[in-house]
Amino acid sequence: MAAGALAAIPLVITAFILWYVDTKARALFGAEYPGLGIGITLVLIYLLGTFVSSVLGKWVIGLADGILRRIPGLSALYQSWKQIAVTTGGHEGIFAHVVLVPDESGLMRMLAFSSGKPIDGDPNTCCVYVPASPNPTSGRLFFVPMNRCQRLDLTPQAALKMIISGGNFVPPAIGAATLMGGRLAP
Repeated sequence: MAAGALAAIPLVITAFILWYVDTKARALFGAEYPGLGIGITLVLIYLLGTFVSSVLGKWVIGLADGILRRIPGLSALYQSWKQIAVTTGGHEGIFAHVVLVPDESGLMRMLAFSSGKPIDGDPNTCCVYVPASPNPTSGRLFFVPMNRCQRLDLTPQAALKMIISGGNFVPPAIGAATLMGGRLAP
């Protein structure tokens, strides 16, 4: 039920914005222009995307990010949310690498995310996050020996797509990794 609610939130927000702008456009321009609000909304979304990807937009987002990081009490919550919600396409945070780790029985493997860096005090152990399917925001955190982690040639975005789809989408890298069966350090 929680996964359904999480999936519905963006759809409900989008539908509300479309309805609201369409209602205001009909009140402003009259009912003889059906769908004008939808067109206006799409143009506004495009302009917002253009602004955010511009140099000025990136500066504004960086400024807002800096302010939110300095607010006492909110900064820890904001940074935690940002690490979960903003999956990097790159080389930082717990979502930097996609790995397979053995389950508690040792008979199966679980899809997980890892920074690939050892934890402080133990150079042979890394921290991995095993998300639940189809809701990756709930999961478990494990400390796994680095030699038991099998790093996959898979982007975090593709792994999240597989998790959210409940296994309906399985990237070829998963099948190749299960055939290979080797263990590589992250």
